[in-house]
Amino acid sequence: MFGVTGWFLWHRGSDVTDATTETSLIEGTGAPTDRPRETLDARDLPPPEPLQNTLERLAEIDAETVLVQRNDRAPQHLYPKLSDRGYEYETIERDGVVTTVIWTPNPAE
Repeated sequence: MFGVTGWFLWHRGSDVTDATTETSLIEGTGAPTDRPRETLDARDLPPPEPLQNTLERLAEIDAETVLVQRNDRAPQHLYPKLSDRGYEYETIERDGVVTTVIWTPNPAE
C-alpha cells in the first residue's frame, strides 16, 4: 500500500482500486478511456473533505486528465459544483465502493 498523504491518493492491494477494475469501471461510463487519469481515495475522510479535496485536485490537474474519486457514499453535494464548473461525471457503486469518474468534455476548447 502506498499513498500521497496531501491528496489522500491511496492504492489498496486487493480491493476495487486495482488498475484492471478501475479501467473496467471507466469503460462502463461515458468518460474518455484514452486520457491520463488520477485516483483520489476519499473513503476514510469525513465530510466535507472529499468535496474539498476533489475540487482542489480538479483545479490543479490538466484538463485532459480524468479524475477517479473513490468514496463510501455518493458525493451528492459535489454534483452541482461539478456541473457549475463544466465537468461531466458518472457514479458507479460496486462492492461497497462508490466511484465517481470526472472529466472535462472538450478539454481542447
